[in-house]
Amino acid sequence: MEPVSNATVYIVDDDAGVREALAWLLRSRRVPSESFDSAEAFEAALGERPMPRHPCCLLLDVRMPGMSGLAVFDRLAERGLIAAMPVIFLTGHADVPTAVATVKRGAFDFCEKPFSDNLLVDRIEQAIAQSARHLESVHQRDDLQQRLSELTERERDVMRLVVEGLPNKLIADQLDISVRTVEVHRARVFDKMQVKSAVELANLLRSAD
Repeated sequence: MEPVSNATVYIVDDDAGVREALAWLLRSRRVPSESFDSAEAFEAALGERPMPRHPCCLLLDVRMPGMSGLAVFDRLAERGLIAAMPVIFLTGHADVPTAVATVKRGAFDFCEKPFSDNLLVDRIEQAIAQSARHLESVHQRDDLQQRLSELTERERDVMRLVVEGLPNKLIADQLDISVRTVEVHRARVFDKMQVKSAVELANLLRSAD
């Protein structure tokens, strides 16, 4: 597994031996990890953070004293975090049907104990890649919303008609302004939206839908 920049694997398991083995495995692949001996400890560390800042995934034991791994998964799902923090359940044979059911509900995967090191690391790598893609998508949407928020009402009007494919003369007629004013607003829209053409602008706005 190639080292992943700024990625973290969270390990939540009440078995100290499992935690240590997983942490050692990840260290050997140059992947940072953080371990927690209970769901409650992980919840406390996670706090109310709305979204991870860096790619990550969660190795989560199904059965633990106190709050179960299933309860943690449900809370992450309620907060909309399972795309940014993919969950790989660690499960005993008796819990496989439950783990399969959680995959259908959005968990990334499950690995049955005792697990294959290579298989687990492969799935961790894929989960981190998914997390990275999701976080990049969120960043791009946030960046686009920031750009849109900087447009004036008139610039929004001009942008809408530009995207519809209207030439400057028709835009001027519809908005009852001069062609020169349309040209100025059009140039400002392109500058603020960081595009060079109407086609590029239309594609950018379509990507946000």
